Amino acid sequence: MREGFRDSFFGQQLRRVRRFRFLSYPEEQKGFKLPQKNQLETPAVLTISIGDHELSDVPPATPDEFLVDWNGPNDQDNPRNWSLVKKSSVTTSIMILTITVYIGSAIWTPGIEAGAEFFGVSTTASSLGISMFVVGYGIGPLFLCGITEIPFIGRTNPYIFSLAIFFILNILTAIVNNFAGFLVLRFLAGFWGSPALATGGASLDDMFVPHKVAYAMGLWELSAEAAPALAPIVASFAVQYEGWRWAFWEMSIMSGVCLSGLCIWLPETSPDTILLRRAQGLRLATGDHRYRSHSEVVQASMSTREIFTESLVRPLSMTFTEPIIIAINMYVGIIYAILYSFFESYPLVFQKGYGWSISKASLPFAALLLGSFFGGIVYWTWNWRTIDKPFSKAAPPAIPETRLPLSKYGAFCFPICILWFAWSSNRTHWIVPTLSGIPFTIGATLIFNPFLTYLPYAYPKYAASALASNDFFRSMLGAGMPVVAHPMFAKLGIAWGNTLLGLLTVLLIPIP
Repeated sequence: MREGFRDSFFGQQLRRVRRFRFLSYPEEQKGFKLPQKNQLETPAVLTISIGDHELSDVPPATPDEFLVDWNGPNDQDNPRNWSLVKKSSVTTSIMILTITVYIGSAIWTPGIEAGAEFFGVSTTASSLGISMFVVGYGIGPLFLCGITEIPFIGRTNPYIFSLAIFFILNILTAIVNNFAGFLVLRFLAGFWGSPALATGGASLDDMFVPHKVAYAMGLWELSAEAAPALAPIVASFAVQYEGWRWAFWEMSIMSGVCLSGLCIWLPETSPDTILLRRAQGLRLATGDHRYRSHSEVVQASMSTREIFTESLVRPLSMTFTEPIIIAINMYVGIIYAILYSFFESYPLVFQKGYGWSISKASLPFAALLLGSFFGGIVYWTWNWRTIDKPFSKAAPPAIPETRLPLSKYGAFCFPICILWFAWSSNRTHWIVPTLSGIPFTIGATLIFNPFLTYLPYAYPKYAASALASNDFFRSMLGAGMPVVAHPMFAKLGIAWGNTLLGLLTVLLIPIP
């Protein structure tokens, strides 16, 4: 627990102010003996890279005995050697952070009509409150997630700083009185909340070995899928009885509590950042400035401008230059857009069609939560049988593509769900269209988890950038859907509007 607090954001700030003994690292304590060698096996050519710069391209300015690395295969500072309890705690923290931010995407759903009346705009214009948030958290990772691969920044600092700004923006949104300001605040909230949505997977990859990461990734994706479906349920009762502003007061409360907890509990997971801090500690303890981490050696040949340029440009360039990423982004983006069409069609079906209240009409979204849970069980079982159980340290590492086969089964769930919903809504008992949501999120789980687990292993050096690229593309498609869906359903109706979307998913089946 002491190490966890020491490595948290708050612990690191205390260390900057004063060197408290109980927050010291082993190399800063009296009696610490330097290991004979700071690395296990120093390869002839190192392959750590930042941008296009590889360590093999850098002159060996630091002798092996001063190159700081892990102190043996069981070094407890290595995130992959942390206890299961600590890994579970960090995973849970990232899930809570993801839910806190992701709920913000659809929190406006129950307030669209009340907001339209308050601001004096159309319902379609009011739905931009969803779209602008989604645009923000699609663009945000391009600027905020690549920098988490820079060792002196790490993963935790962007989480904390961005969440603090997110918290303030939600308070401002709750008190805003003009529509233009409302939309700007929604965009900024999405932008500053975005690191959790793209970098969370990279943080999990820091802690778990390849044959185990799918379990943590599945839980994280479950939180990401559940949050938008949970949002209307969370907000609808407050909106119905207290007004639309209370949707954002709820967001402020949730983000404030989450920020307080993460500041004192979430440790750094980036191996490069941890080794950089170790090298800094050794320099401080010994007075010998020859101690340097791998990342410092790499960055010695790069300017600060080059470091930031590589980190900021890479996610966008991968979006348009990597064929696999383009295919995955296209498929996930369309499924994501269809998910956001539900935030328009569900109120039309259950509130207007079945005559339910705002709060009651949000309850069918619970079927989406149930489907995510069932899909997670299928995914974890499949991972155990095909990847985890056959794993052997003596065998060569499994290729990234071994994670993809399950996705081809998930592809068939979407047309079933959408056509089911299209032709049962307002024609049958309300339970029939409600249950159609279950196969949708089963399919989403069987698509998102394999794809988003595949990306970090297909692009191991740039996991955060690959995930940021996916987040950007799917968010752009998802952002357009609330604006398009309302007039589409008004003109074509629920049945034919959803039939159009269902047939589109049939055309996409060959991609997985």
